[in-house]
Amino acid sequence: MLNRGYAYTTIISSKYHGQTLLSHLASLYPHSTAQAWQQKLNNGEVTLNGVTATGSESITLGQTLAWNRPPWIEPDSPQHFEVLFEDPHLLAVNKPSGLPTLPGGGFMENTLLRLVQKQTPNANPVHRLGRATTGIVLFAKTPQAASNLFANWNTPKIQKIYRALAQNFAQHDAYEILTPIGLVPHPLIGSVWAANPGGKPSKSLAKVISRTTSTTTFEVSLNSGRPHQIRIHLASIGHPLVGDPLYGLTGQPLEHLPGLPGDGGYFLHAQYLKFHHPITGEQINLEAAAPYGFSLHQQVHGGNRIPWSGGAVSSPRRDNFGEN
Repeated sequence: MLNRGYAYTTIISSKYHGQTLLSHLASLYPHSTAQAWQQKLNNGEVTLNGVTATGSESITLGQTLAWNRPPWIEPDSPQHFEVLFEDPHLLAVNKPSGLPTLPGGGFMENTLLRLVQKQTPNANPVHRLGRATTGIVLFAKTPQAASNLFANWNTPKIQKIYRALAQNFAQHDAYEILTPIGLVPHPLIGSVWAANPGGKPSKSLAKVISRTTSTTTFEVSLNSGRPHQIRIHLASIGHPLVGDPLYGLTGQPLEHLPGLPGDGGYFLHAQYLKFHHPITGEQINLEAAAPYGFSLHQQVHGGNRIPWSGGAVSSPRRDNFGEN
């Protein structure tokens, strides 16, 4: 699909004051080389405060920098979704793998948001799932519903439960994971969210559902909402998701050629969402069946299933950065 292009806009902060525009672009957005940025500048795609830039300008605090990216052909993505619940205030859908929730990462039109709004123009997502993550995405159709849900999203009033297929045989039956999450360097995009002892507090509860000789299926409940939290948290306790191209055993990007945050290949499913209706107060219990490929991959990756025994929770993993 050929989209309409997009204007990426940012405000220059004090720490970049005095840099040349070209060096700023090349260092802050390393997905393109300095030569590639110079070509974009020569094409008239970059402006400073609305004036076409050459790249030699010294940038100053408060300037508006814009890259007017020309239209491009977006990668293919699924063009369908299943409606799980709908009323005048809410819409819940089951998102397939490979479909971004929101524009970004090369996708502007091939997104769940665009597909949903073709049918329900006033629907806006309360949260997002990663492109490869499947399962429940909740939309608000009224400002009142949106306000209530946003206020309560990362509180115990809203239960979010995921199914995750992870590498390695889990030694404990349940884990409380408190690994902080913050930005760390990434060789292709500058920085990415990952396990970071100086990051933001984060909490996940992971229960073992089943084991094979080489994998563990977890049920994960979130008590905070950091980017890629489940992928990072499970990796930080020695259980990266099967097929995850980005995160390794420590919850940090893989040492050699880590993937991008939107790359797929892993198996993570938003299975349950439980909350009180923001307008009526009614208890809402949503469930999205795991995709066929999820259970199939479980079988391929591991021999006999060993069920959860219901044992004790392991001690919290707080500052386990780099231990796994």
